[in-house]
Amino acid sequence: MTPAALFDGIVQGTAAVQRRAMSKTITLLESTRTDHRAQGDALLTALLPHTGKAFRLGISGVPGVGKSTFIEALGLYLIGQGRRVAVLTIDPSSTVSGGSILGDKTRMEHLSVHEKAYIRPSPSGGTLGGVAEKTREAMLVCEAAGYDVVIVETVGVGQSEIAVAGMTDMFVLLQLPNAGDDLQAIKKGVMEIADLVVINKADLDKNAATRAEAQITSSLRLLGQHGNPENAHHDTHLWHPKVVQISALLGQGVDAFWAAVTQFRQLQTANGRLAARREKQALAWMWERIDAGLKQAFRQHPQVRALLPQLQADVAAGRIAASTAARNLLLAQSQPAQAAI
Repeated sequence: MTPAALFDGIVQGTAAVQRRAMSKTITLLESTRTDHRAQGDALLTALLPHTGKAFRLGISGVPGVGKSTFIEALGLYLIGQGRRVAVLTIDPSSTVSGGSILGDKTRMEHLSVHEKAYIRPSPSGGTLGGVAEKTREAMLVCEAAGYDVVIVETVGVGQSEIAVAGMTDMFVLLQLPNAGDDLQAIKKGVMEIADLVVINKADLDKNAATRAEAQITSSLRLLGQHGNPENAHHDTHLWHPKVVQISALLGQGVDAFWAAVTQFRQLQTANGRLAARREKQALAWMWERIDAGLKQAFRQHPQVRALLPQLQADVAAGRIAASTAARNLLLAQSQPAQAAI
């Protein structure tokens, strides 16, 4: 399909044509070929006026917390409310082979076949932060296709993998009832930026889930509103992180979760923080792509490519310090490329 056909398919195609166009567009955007990247940029720019109306929800949590089960329960609930749901799942890439299983759709067997849902698994490709390099672009494609809610499911994360919070309207952290002690609950990092904490599998141990809710609620008060103690917790015009208990497997608590999300969206829209958050994210996205482009241009510079094999061998053999080699390569890149004789 041509870029023009992809645009038409996404914006005004039938359900089957639209899903095919979306998948092909995301594949085009994920391509590393120079011509594909140029086509992808032009297509994304054309789609931009049709984006921005969906609510972007980031879901994170440790492996085994039940992210896929929770997302399927939430997706089916939202579809029952008349919404269309897109899910972008990120699968870790092997550090050995570079491959990914991309099997999250098999965990969402009911949601994945629903006509009002779209699920796209993507490999992390070595990108840090629990997301893929082109997740932001894929979100815009889903929005242009008219999906009301776009959910990004990260890889199983630790306490520092928080990139999804920088590209979504709301960051939700899933926890297990027995996630640790009080000290674990107040550690900085992923807990500090969570807008909503969900204790999943609450049906397995109700007492443990209640204790975890109390511990995390206290820790969120201690951490303050995302590290800003000036935001007093009695201010009803501001959102204060909350904790809810659910059982995604049994479908219990999903309605209470979405009620909290709705309250968050209303408050953040009214006080202008949702729009400010998106503006900040757009600028951060620009600089992220600049950094990636500079790194690619550096690797492709003729003098860098000429020096790199020997300097890598020297660093590996201990003949030169890594910092010195890096400086030499940066100096080579700053020099104009020599004309071929």
